[in-house]
Order: sequence, then structure tokens, then C-alpha cells
Amino acid sequence: MDTSTTVKAGVWSAEYWAKKGGVRLYVYRKRAKAPRKGEKPLPVLFLVHGSSMSGRSGFDLQVPGRSDYSLMDHFAGLGYDVWTLDHEGYGRSDRTDSNSDVASGADDLAAAMPLVERETGQSRYFFYGGSSGALRAALFAQRHPARVARLILSALVYTGEGSPTLAKRREKLEEYRSSNRRRIDRAFFHGMFTRDKPGTSEMIVADALADAELALYDTIPTGTYLDMCANLPVVDPKKIRCPVLIIRGEYDGIAAEPDLMRFFDELPGKDKQFVFVSGMAHNSTLGINRHKVWHAMRSFLTMPEKRALAS
Repeated sequence: MDTSTTVKAGVWSAEYWAKKGGVRLYVYRKRAKAPRKGEKPLPVLFLVHGSSMSGRSGFDLQVPGRSDYSLMDHFAGLGYDVWTLDHEGYGRSDRTDSNSDVASGADDLAAAMPLVERETGQSRYFFYGGSSGALRAALFAQRHPARVARLILSALVYTGEGSPTLAKRREKLEEYRSSNRRRIDRAFFHGMFTRDKPGTSEMIVADALADAELALYDTIPTGTYLDMCANLPVVDPKKIRCPVLIIRGEYDGIAAEPDLMRFFDELPGKDKQFVFVSGMAHNSTLGINRHKVWHAMRSFLTMPEKRALAS
């Protein structure tokens, strides 16, 4: 059920709640105009967040003095019906005893799908996932192929081989195993934007993200960190049947190129693309070269369907 709908700067938005058992999941939607009865449905793009930020904060970030950091606003302006959710333990969703690992995230997406279908009248959607959100989205596609029309995976990790960032994180493996939540502060968010390559992001963006997230909580789940440090691989590319786009930033310290190429090679379909983006680190949609990522996404989503000669 909607909790509210608003129109701001020409973009309509709505808030909903989905249920995963007894867990309430916050779901957020933006499109250019409010839906009208009998209109032609818009293509649905569902955005899946990663380990260290919630969906609304990460994908609809409003940065003081800047007007174009919201991925949701951008694709709403292109004519998409754009959705995201806060995974269990993140953002406005219920905080529980779960560590909200990758498998739990795929369950969250499955729980939200009846709501999206009810509101849009459609049953297949485009999905984008970044970092551990790419793992969540890929696992969902593996489990629920009928729901996924096309899949975009940015800042993905497969086996973790060759990742200096994950090697560093493994030093805290016992900490991730001992607690289902980890503490965050403003310095943590600054580190997200400087870890791979300083100068690939504006620090005003890190502060805007910190303001949005720290207003909601000061701890986040450890499950995806634990998965990425100790449990990879958690996705089998051979079981993903839809068209796939993989995006890798030039300076990404998690998504090692040979590891991603192995994932790409194992995808069984031939409608697949691998895009390298120069000047980009791990935070693909919030860096100064985000428009190159958005261009790659749009190009993939508007790629014509496969045709066959009429018999």
C-alpha cells in the first residue's frame, strides 16, 4: 500500500511497503508523470543497491548545488518507470537480526515483485545492480528468470580472485562473522569515494550520501561483506539466461578484470556485452564519469530484440 505520492521538479514519486514474511521492506518509485488508467505501460527499471547504502539514498541522491546525481530522475526523464527498495536492515526497511546476505537480498527482490506487477501490470523488468547489488540482482535472475528481461551488473565480483579491496577486507573476516551489523560514520563514506582512486568523485557527493544515510542509522548489515570475503562465488553465470551487460570501472579495486571476464565467458547467452569505463572507480553511478555509465545502460536497454526471418 502507498504511504505517499509526490510530484517534485516534474518527477512523480511514490512510496510503498512490501512484506517478506514478517519483515517490512521499503519500496520507492519514480517516473515522469503519475500513472493513468488505460495508458501504455512504461518499461520498468529496478535498481538494486549494494553493501553500504540504501536504495533511495544511493539511487535518488540529492546533492546540494548539483542537479544530476539522481539515477532515478535521469531514467524517469528518459521514459522509464524506475523502482528500488531498501534491503532488510537498510534504510527505511525493518532492522532485524539478519545479516542481510546476498541470498536474503534476492529474497527481498522476490518479495517486492508482486507489488511491482500489481502497480505496473507487467511481470518482466529490467534490473540494474551495483557491487553486492549486482550479486543480489544476478542471483535473483538465476532463481527467477521469468521476471528478468535484461540485467545490468556494475562493479560485480565473481570469485574475488585478484581483488586488492577484498584481500584487505578479509583482515576483518572474524569481525564480520561475529556481528550481523557494522558501524558506519562520515569517514566511512568518504573512504568509499577515495579508496580506489582519489579524484574520480566529488567529495560533496560523499557528504550528501553520509547526510542521507546517517540520518537513518549508524550501523549496517555485514552479510554481503562476509559473502564477498568468504563465500564466493554466490552466483552461477551459466544459469543466467537473459541478456546481460557487465560494466567495469577503470580503477575498481573489487571487480578484477580477469575475474569478470571469466564470468562473462560463462554466460550462456550471446546477447551479452562488457563495457569498460575510463575514469571510473567502484562507485559507478555517483562518480564524475557517471554519465558514461548511464549512456551504456541506456544503449543496452534500448538494444533491439533478436529477430528471425519469417518462414
